[in-house]
Amino acid sequence: MTTDAKVVHLNPLAAEQANAASAARLPAALIQLRDKAAQQLKQALQALFDNADDTLFEMADRATSNGEQNAFFEAMRDLRLKRKNVEREFLQAIFESFSTLNQYSIGKAPSLDSVSFDSLSLVQNDELEETVATDAMIAKVLSRDSQALNHLTTRLNALVSRKLDDKSNPLGPASLCANFLSACASLGVEIRVKLIILKLFEKFVLVDLDQLYAEANQQLIAAGVLPELKSAPARRSSAHGQAAARGAVGETSHQHSVAGEFAEQDVQEVFTALQDLLSHARGGSVAQRHVPADAMPITSNDLMRLLSHMQQRAPAQVNSEFVVRDQLELLLSRASAKSGKTRVVGEVDEDVINLVSMLFEFILDDRTLPDSLKALIARLQIPMLKVAVLDKTFFSRGSHPARRLLNEIAAASLGWGEQDDAQRDTLFQKIEQIVQRLLNDFVDDPQIFAELLSDFMAFTVDERRRSELLEQRTRDAEEGSARSELARKQVEHALNQRLLGKKLPEVVVRLLQEGWSNVLTLTCLKHGVESEEWNAALGTMDDLIWSVEPHEDPQARLRLLELVPGLLKALREGMSSAAFDPFATSEFFSELEKLHVHAFQRFKRIMAEPLIDAGAEVPLLELPPIVEPEVAPMIEVVEEIVLLAPGETEATKAEVVLPEDDEMLPKVDALRVGSWVEFLEDDEHKLRCKLAAIIKPSGKFIFVNRTGMKVLEKTRMALAVEFRRNAIRLLDDALLFDRALESVIGNLRRLKNG
Repeated sequence: MTTDAKVVHLNPLAAEQANAASAARLPAALIQLRDKAAQQLKQALQALFDNADDTLFEMADRATSNGEQNAFFEAMRDLRLKRKNVEREFLQAIFESFSTLNQYSIGKAPSLDSVSFDSLSLVQNDELEETVATDAMIAKVLSRDSQALNHLTTRLNALVSRKLDDKSNPLGPASLCANFLSACASLGVEIRVKLIILKLFEKFVLVDLDQLYAEANQQLIAAGVLPELKSAPARRSSAHGQAAARGAVGETSHQHSVAGEFAEQDVQEVFTALQDLLSHARGGSVAQRHVPADAMPITSNDLMRLLSHMQQRAPAQVNSEFVVRDQLELLLSRASAKSGKTRVVGEVDEDVINLVSMLFEFILDDRTLPDSLKALIARLQIPMLKVAVLDKTFFSRGSHPARRLLNEIAAASLGWGEQDDAQRDTLFQKIEQIVQRLLNDFVDDPQIFAELLSDFMAFTVDERRRSELLEQRTRDAEEGSARSELARKQVEHALNQRLLGKKLPEVVVRLLQEGWSNVLTLTCLKHGVESEEWNAALGTMDDLIWSVEPHEDPQARLRLLELVPGLLKALREGMSSAAFDPFATSEFFSELEKLHVHAFQRFKRIMAEPLIDAGAEVPLLELPPIVEPEVAPMIEVVEEIVLLAPGETEATKAEVVLPEDDEMLPKVDALRVGSWVEFLEDDEHKLRCKLAAIIKPSGKFIFVNRTGMKVLEKTRMALAVEFRRNAIRLLDDALLFDRALESVIGNLRRLKNG
């Protein structure tokens, strides 16, 4: 087998990467798989760049303005210059993702670094377009190659210590797209050019993933890794562009044609394995068939007619009393009474009914689904049963439209809370429409599921785009708020450092706390605490404090005379820049004038006292009587100054502090941005929300609802306390049907082995 160096020429960082990975060395079979996949991906990436020039030149030729044409020519030049760098970074990212497969670590939620004041802005439409484009590319690959990818992921899990899914599989479309986007980050191109490059990535790289997955699976089978998993042979398209241009519905119909040629044997093997598990489980949780000797099995067509009859008459609210099997037995008993012969369901169809029944038992017991939506999904049991009777790939093919529709509904419902108004909520109404359409129109043509899937995904893309916009606004606002809070802490420290323990005129203390603190906060936000502006603002505060303190040194008079004009100017400009109340400002300067006059009067008295003591004759006209002005009240600052954010009425109460080795803190640290959780406020009230951001400066965890609106914020310690109270529960966002099928198979295996 070729070595890494023969496959991909990486920079010297590759040696460091190899050293870092030595502690968790990959199995030989996995190294061979990685090398071969890297070689194929490298060739595909080279084909992408070889064709990029022609594509961009054609776009430039069709440009409607000189500016647009120049943009394409600049993109061509940028791509030529940075091509090798993009290829190297993409392949290096793949090697790094493989190197971590045997390194187990508790994932930490990513934190958001503090950002500059000027960079706080709304999410750019460019990012949304990029996200929508990559989501569509990933969806196409999953629709086309989900079974082969799933088998590859399963085999990788048998070789490595980390738990992988299709998203985290280093060769999965999600990982490949993320690595390519990261490698392209250095390209200085507009979004329209980036979308063209992404389309080329789909055309020349993603389109051939079926072949890559097929070869990778065969490679692992040859190495003895789960050979019992059987995959359909990879389809080969006649042209790269065909797969890239297909829509979701087109991909579904293509899958049907593939199934007719290749998948029959695989489907039969999967379903036979499930039947074998069922046969061992009969007499346990699965009902034992009691078939009379003269019983006549009905055909699948007859079963479909009975199920359609039940479908049309199913109650609007399905409850535990409505059991499909019991309803079917009732209809069969009536048919038996009319014909005089005992009619029963055939063994194969009986197994299908048992499997679907167990799947829906899991689904309706799943705590991830809101109860109100469970009632809707429960009504889909008969349509799903009919699909399974018609098409056994329902159990073996992850891209089956009926399975995907159920998974998409469950994924969209993850953030739906019981407190939402079902009558007015668009998601609830959309799911209700889909359920009703299936109950009314689905007879025996499964194509309706592909149509409804396409329609529902278009709906969820629009909803997700709106929620992402609001979610980004929420993140930006929280980052700005956190930065303001950090600035307030800096100002609090500066004020307390200078005022605590001092006895000063009340008006000065009030001015510094209520007015100059705003000047300091804005200066900190705009320029930072290392800037000249910050030091100048602190200097003005120091000068003000010195000017109102009592001084005995005669030289202080000269300093005060020199200081006051500039001090007053700096104070006025600062207060004006902070938009402080003009009336309060005027009142303060009036009081400050009195304080400074009093200070000069004191200096006069100090200068006159030595002359009087010496018996000198002092002309009365030169030294008029000293008139003491009204002295401002003095206060001693004994408590720390606490600055409140706008709208706050009192300081935040001290929270419970747990020791750093508390067992709940790792649970908090394992939360990742994007995780859905449920807070149990009391027995009746639950709040479902998503972790949208972890704000680094403040250490706050920001949660939003499914529309992207902020609903909760917690500190790390507060979340640990919630975990200790069992008042927070993580919601499983894995595919609902797949979790249900995995649970059913696991239960059947336990019954078989028990």
